[in-house]
Parts: sequence; C-alpha cells; structure tokens
Amino acid sequence: MDKTFEDRNPPILKAEMDVVASSRKKDHIEMAFNSQVNKGQLDNRFYYEPMLSGHPETNVLPTIPFLGKKMNAPLWISSMTGGTQEAYVINHNLAKACKEFGLGMGLGSCRGLLYSDERMKDFDLRNAIGTSSPFFANLGVAQVEELFEKDALDLAIALVDKLQADGLIIHVNPFQEWLQPEGDQFKRSPLAVIQQCCAAFDFPIIVKEVGQGFGPKSLAALMQLPLAAIDFAASGGTNFALLELLRAEDNRKNHYLPLTRQGHTAEEMVTFVNDLSVTLGEKVKCKEFIISGGIKSFLDGYYLINKLNSKAVYGQASGFLKHARGSYAELQEYVAAQLEGLSLANAYLTVK
Repeated sequence: MDKTFEDRNPPILKAEMDVVASSRKKDHIEMAFNSQVNKGQLDNRFYYEPMLSGHPETNVLPTIPFLGKKMNAPLWISSMTGGTQEAYVINHNLAKACKEFGLGMGLGSCRGLLYSDERMKDFDLRNAIGTSSPFFANLGVAQVEELFEKDALDLAIALVDKLQADGLIIHVNPFQEWLQPEGDQFKRSPLAVIQQCCAAFDFPIIVKEVGQGFGPKSLAALMQLPLAAIDFAASGGTNFALLELLRAEDNRKNHYLPLTRQGHTAEEMVTFVNDLSVTLGEKVKCKEFIISGGIKSFLDGYYLINKLNSKAVYGQASGFLKHARGSYAELQEYVAAQLEGLSLANAYLTVK
C-alpha cells in the first residue's frame, strides 16, 4: 500500500529545527553553578503551581471595572510631576502608555493651573489618554481649604473641567507642608475639608497620602465617606516629607528627621482595611483602593491586590518615572514586561 502524504512527509518537529540547541546546552553547563537559589532567597508570599495552566497569551489580563471605567490591567500610574519642561515629556509618555495598555493615571499637583494656564501643556493629557482610561486631576488639601476660605471653589471645578478629568485627587500631606520651606499650614483637619468637598463637588474624589500612608483611625474615617477611592501612598516609596527635609538647612534636618520615619507600609494598610471592612460593615461607603507606596515590582502589586478583600489596583510612581524621561519605546518595553509578569503570576502563583 502506498504511503500517505503525511507518512512520506512527516511534520517537522520544533526540536528538529532547534538550531541553537548546542549553544544553549553549553550555556546551561557554564551557568549552572551560578543559577542556584537558596532557601533564604525564596519569595515566601506565594504557592507556585506549575501544573494548572498553559502559558498565558501576551498581555492578556482580566478587564477590571474601576472608578466607573474599565482598565485592562490593575496598574495605576501614581501622581508625579508637572510645571517643568521635563514634566511635559514625562507626562505625555505616561499618557500614551495609559492609552496603549489600558491603565489609569493621576496627575501630579495641578495647583499652578488654578490661576494660570501657562503650564497647561504639561497636564493637558485627555486626548493622549483617550476617554476609556480613568484620569484624575490633583490638588493638595491645603489648597482646597484655601479655596473654601476664599469662596473660590469654582476654580477647582474649572480645573477638573478644563483638564477633562474624571475627578479630583486630594493629597493629604501635613508633615510635608510643615517641613517644606514654602509650605502651607492647615487651619482645619484634612478630614473636615474632605467632608466639605464630598458635599460640594459633584465629581468623584480620591484621597491619597504622599509617602507615609494612613493609620487605622484615618482609614476608618475615610472609608465612611462617599469617596471614589483611597490611594494608600504608603511608606516605602518616595517620602515627600523626607524629600522636603533634604531641601532644608542642617539644623532643621536634625530637629525633624524623626517625623519622616513615621508611617505605615502598604501591607500593613491592607490589614487595616480588611479589618475595618469587617468592623464597620454597612458603614463603609468607599470600597475601591489604589495600593501604592513601595511597590517595586509586579509581584508586589499582585500580592497586595490579592491580599486586600476589596476592589483594588496597585500604583507605581518611581518605576514609571525612571523609564518615562526619554523615548516612549523605553517606557513601552517596561510596561509590557510588567503586564507579562502579571499574566505569569496569574497563571502560576497563588497568594498564601
């Protein structure tokens, strides 16, 4: 009997086409002794489950409903900078990445835009981001308190409108303002100001710290307000109180350095929120969170959003900043690698 076409022409297996096999095996031999991971180097936050999934498709992650929109990955570009020539390049690169990868973004402080549009080009990103991704303006609680005092709340409303932002981030920074040579002093508690904002504004509000996080009493108060989200800005990332102290005279540094060492890590705050969600029960009105502060990699983010028993994404600032200062291609490669890492974590790691 004649052989079929397939018998006469068997399929070529990938192994038969592996033209680099010899050099790869040589590399394996030469690098074997430098490729050992000891017990102390293991990441003990996860169970590794290699049996349960094929390799994920590139950059395919579950869509996440967040802040009234849909994100393609649980990754938030945290508030950074504005008002300089370099900020224009940084912010526009970040906005482009938001659109390409379906991320969310919070602007750095927009204080300068309250009274002048001179640096508007640094912040005018809605067209670059598109309408699908969440995009928020940003003011300090001291500036908002001043607007209430001057009966000038329309300036904040106009700011959100002209940026075509989805809402406003209000950053809370008592130590930073105290230590900043040009800083403002709070006349009322930030909580009182934010409660007033909730009644006055008809757009979503996010409240964030600036590198030291929130303790349980502050979180409990915020979680009972009708906020769109709470952004941890925990200890472990850029500490803006310390940053301002580094700008100060030496005698001031000696006096106030201990203040910069106060705060809470993102993991500690996850525990606070989980406990408060149970304790407060139906009193909880804010149920979405941005976990930020000391998130060094996609594994840190993956771990924390899975430990939190509420809807959450994770935020990074310095990681993005490092790669957004030059060509977009560098930032694009960085973001793609982060999302590929998340996809692999989803496929093969479960949180202990």
